Amino acid sequence: MITTIRVSQDGQGDFNTIQAAINSIPAQMPHETCITIQSGVYKEKLEINKPHLHLRGVGDVSIVYDDFAKKPGASGQPIGTFASSSTYITAGNIKIDNITFENPAGDGDVVGQAVALYVDADQVAFRNCRFIAAQDTLYLGRPKEQFTNQSGRNYFENCRIVGDIDFIFGSATAYFHQCEIVSLNRNKAINGYITAAATPIDKEYGFIFNQCKLLSDADEHTVYLGRPWRDYAKTVFIDCWMDRHVHPEGWHDWEKVCVNTTVYYGEYGSVGPGSNVSGRVPWAKQLEEEDLTKFTLSHCFGGDISWTRWRDK
Repeated sequence: MITTIRVSQDGQGDFNTIQAAINSIPAQMPHETCITIQSGVYKEKLEINKPHLHLRGVGDVSIVYDDFAKKPGASGQPIGTFASSSTYITAGNIKIDNITFENPAGDGDVVGQAVALYVDADQVAFRNCRFIAAQDTLYLGRPKEQFTNQSGRNYFENCRIVGDIDFIFGSATAYFHQCEIVSLNRNKAINGYITAAATPIDKEYGFIFNQCKLLSDADEHTVYLGRPWRDYAKTVFIDCWMDRHVHPEGWHDWEKVCVNTTVYYGEYGSVGPGSNVSGRVPWAKQLEEEDLTKFTLSHCFGGDISWTRWRDK
């Protein structure tokens, strides 16, 4: 059984806002609810806090909010990274397709972090979605040592993620399949870092990029594949196309020499102008073909991947 709710800004749906539709769902709803969202720009600071949801954009759908870390809160102090998020997902078993999540607050040098989407939940899957911001676009779970770590498994298929500084970051296990990873041009000597994983020491997998395209109009050699937000960061790129913006060293240690022996940074089958691995840092791994069995979707997610599939596939 599936309950369907229609959201439309023209007054022809069940609700005019996405949050109102989510709030209408009983907390203990035992079956899936499908929320279809008609074309429009929805300026909402959204919390998706009910499980067993499928949010589906019909046409061109954007969820937009422009909070930012340096913005003063009620106390007069900056609200910080977490509170800057445009959308929060805090319930599991969520599917989302054909929706843009955007935080247009602007340049991180001016506004600080401005998160388009925060996810701290298990079994959350995205397809044909777009995530657009600058610094800290996609926040996938707070670090374990700071809060109870409920961040779980997140899946991204055929998505486009746009940002510059640490714009895919957090403690989740996240698998990116055939996505476009777009680094913005900040016109600086170093234009950014794609990832900043905070993988807990007891988690086997962090971020896995499979058959993705790393794109940018930034100058060559100005963007790193990643740097470790926490000391046991885990990130791998498998069979990815890399443009010339990728720095020859690949990885940065965030001025923490200790991480040279604790992180797991790996790469296999890279192609494109930025794929030459001869200059990669010596503490990163060049994976062998036999290593790839450890990085299949099923293996990374512990066997059950049914939640990553849509009924139309």
